[in-house]
Amino acid sequence: MSNVRTVSDTKRTFYENFDRPVTSVYRRVVEELMVEMHLLSVSGDFVYDAIYALGIVTTFDTFMEGYRPENDVEPIFSALCHSIKSTPEQYRDDAQQALSTVDGMSLEALKALLGNLTEANAEGLAGILKGVAARDRFKYSRAFGIGFYTLTDNVDPELAKDKEQLMAFMKESAEALGISFDKLQKDIELYRSNLDKMVQAKALMAEVLEAERKKREERAQAKTETEATANDADTTETSGEDGPEPVAAPAPEVNDQSPSA
Repeated sequence: MSNVRTVSDTKRTFYENFDRPVTSVYRRVVEELMVEMHLLSVSGDFVYDAIYALGIVTTFDTFMEGYRPENDVEPIFSALCHSIKSTPEQYRDDAQQALSTVDGMSLEALKALLGNLTEANAEGLAGILKGVAARDRFKYSRAFGIGFYTLTDNVDPELAKDKEQLMAFMKESAEALGISFDKLQKDIELYRSNLDKMVQAKALMAEVLEAERKKREERAQAKTETEATANDADTTETSGEDGPEPVAAPAPEVNDQSPSA
């Protein structure tokens, strides 16, 4: 009997660690990450590294932005990591370590590193990339692609604005690392497309919320004015009912004496 964990096992563990429903809009993000992390964790060819961790953390933080209640975000990430027998601390620490390896690095320095991985030392980013290039059966993943894109964006944010130059660099990188450029390109383009969609969705949501706010204010103002009008009418009516009754004019005196003849 196989002892390999199934997707169902992973989902069960997730909900044991997070016992509340995930908001429907974000459920797809969580479940797609969960399945991806599960399938990689049970693959014999997969080797965890800091670039992969950065991809997972970046994807989660980016697409879970705006989740409510906000206090549930970290518990969801924690449950996600525990569902594959890992910890959120490992993922976040390794993601931060990956980012720290490119602090102050120029794009030219990164290109030079990728072009000479055989001579690179075994520490930091050089060690990670050298390990990827040296593996006969490196298990590429979408998270690795997003992690590498995130590193590149931190090295040179301007590069991401020029799609042609960005993809030219990614092609060189894929060749140096021995991974499929087609897969890397597809994953990066899909990620960037989803980012654009998220920005548009947030803008639309902001407009909807603003319109709803104005409608509430208009309804409240109309209600206040209606109540004020009704109160004025009541006051006028009450004044007419409770005022002093008019005093009748005295009847003229009647002289009982008949006029003299």
